[in-house]
Amino acid sequence: MDPDMATGGPMHLVCDTCRRIWPADRSPGRCVCGGLPELVFALPESIDPTIYDRRRDGLDPLDRSGVWRYREFLPPLSPGAVVTRPEGNTNLYTASALSSWTGCERLVLKHEGENPTGSFKDRGMTVATSHARAVGARVVACASTGNTSASVAAYAAMAGLLAVVFLPEGKISAAKLGQAIAYGARIVQVRGDFDAAMRLVEEASQELELYLLNSINPFRLAGQKTIVIELLHQLRWEPPDWIVLPGGNLGNTAAFGLAIAELQVTGIIARRPRLAVIQAEGAAPFYHAYRSGFARFSPEPAETVASAIRIGNPVSYHRARRAIEQTEGVVEIVSDEEILEAKARVDRAGIGCEPASAASVAGVRALVRAGIIAPGQSVVALLTGHLLKDPDTVMDYHLSPDAERRPLANRPVTVEPTLAALRGVLSDVA
Repeated sequence: MDPDMATGGPMHLVCDTCRRIWPADRSPGRCVCGGLPELVFALPESIDPTIYDRRRDGLDPLDRSGVWRYREFLPPLSPGAVVTRPEGNTNLYTASALSSWTGCERLVLKHEGENPTGSFKDRGMTVATSHARAVGARVVACASTGNTSASVAAYAAMAGLLAVVFLPEGKISAAKLGQAIAYGARIVQVRGDFDAAMRLVEEASQELELYLLNSINPFRLAGQKTIVIELLHQLRWEPPDWIVLPGGNLGNTAAFGLAIAELQVTGIIARRPRLAVIQAEGAAPFYHAYRSGFARFSPEPAETVASAIRIGNPVSYHRARRAIEQTEGVVEIVSDEEILEAKARVDRAGIGCEPASAASVAGVRALVRAGIIAPGQSVVALLTGHLLKDPDTVMDYHLSPDAERRPLANRPVTVEPTLAALRGVLSDVA
C-alpha cells in the first residue's frame, strides 16, 4: 500500500453482494460479481463529541474543513494526501413562510449549496480525490448530470490530476457545464441519458485505468456522511425526528444511513432520526420499489426538470434500501410542478436552491398532508445545490407562458425613463 495511506488501522473493501475482500489501494470499482464495494476501517469504540467544538475553533487547516474535522468517521489517510478547499461548514436556515407552506412547524433547511463548487458533492470529493492521490492515480473520471462533474473537475485541478467527465449530451445546465470546462476537465458528451454515461465510465475505468469518482466509490460516501454528522453537531447532538432529502443516484441516502448507524454505535446519539427520500415523479424507480415493499426493482426512463436527480437506474439502490429499512424511513414522490413551486418559495425566502434541492421541501409538504410527518415533529430538509446551478430553470419558471398561472412568478417590466412611467409600475409599492 502507498506510504501516503496512514496507519490508523486496517482498511479494506468488502463486496456488498458476495462478501469478497480486496485491498483499498486502487480505484474501488465494482466487484467481479457486479456488487458494490463497502469500505471497512476501524471506528473508535466511543467518541467524546466535545472534540469537534475544539477543532471547529482551532487553527489546523483540516479542522476548518466541515469534512475532515470529523476524521474519526473517515478512512485513515495521511494529512499529506488530503485535498481540501475546505468544504462543509454549511448553514441551517428557518423561514416562517416555508414552515407555514409545508405545514411543518419545526422545519430547518441545511444548505449544501454553500459548498465550494455549489453542491454537496464536494464533501465526498475531498475524501475520494484524496484517496486517488494517495494511491497514485493519474486520471480521475465520473459520469454526471452536472454537479459531480463540477466537483470532480475542481478537486482534480487542486490535486494536480487529469479529470475526464462523461455527460449526457444536451441534458446538463450551462452553469454546471461551464464549471467543468473552467476547471479544465476533459468533457465527453454521451449520446444518451445519465445511465448510458454511467455504463460507459464504468467500462472506461476498467479498461483505461481511470480512477472512478462516482458514488460507486465508497470513499465518496464516507465524505458525504459528514452532512449528517455536521448537522447533528449543529443541533447539539439532538437528532431531529426526520431528515428529508432528494433521491437520484441514492448515494446520499446510503451515506446518511451509514452516518446515523455510526453515530449511534459510537455513543454520540441515542436514537435514530427517520429518513424520507423524495423522488421526482418522472424519475422514481426507488419510490416504486419502496411501494412494492422492496419486492421489485426495475430501472426506468427518467425525465424531470430536476436534472440533478434525473436518474432511472440508481447505483446505490441496495445501500439506500438498507438505510430506509434501518431508519424506518419512507420514500415519496412529487411532481415537477410541485418541485418548481417549492423552489420558488425557497428562493422567495431569500435562501435559494436548485430544482432538485426543492424536491425535499415539496416532499415535506406532501408527507405532512399525508399524515406521515406530524406538524409538530422536528424536520431537517436537505438543500443539495445552489440557486445559480440552474438559472435557465429560474428564467423559464418566471418568464414562460405558464408563468401567468404561477402565484410567485416575477416577470421583469420595461418602462420609459420617466417618473410618470415608474409611478405606474410601482403604484402598489410606492
